[in-house]
Amino acid sequence: MHWGWDGGGWLMMGFGMLFWVLLLVAVVWLVVRTVNAADRRQADGRGERDEAVDLLRRRFASGEIDTEEFERRLALLQRR
Repeated sequence: MHWGWDGGGWLMMGFGMLFWVLLLVAVVWLVVRTVNAADRRQADGRGERDEAVDLLRRRFASGEIDTEEFERRLALLQRR
């Protein structure tokens, strides 16, 4: 018996499979993007702190700040 559209079922099944594959790819892409963004934010926080400590050390070495000021500010930076 012929129910109308010849091959229409295969075509719809193909579109359905394509939909699920694209949905899976989109979900994986979003997860990877979110994880990478979180890693970058975390790395940026450490990088800024390291830069601040380096600046503090340079100021101490050049004599701009004394030992007490250096130690106080270093303790504040290390608490974060």
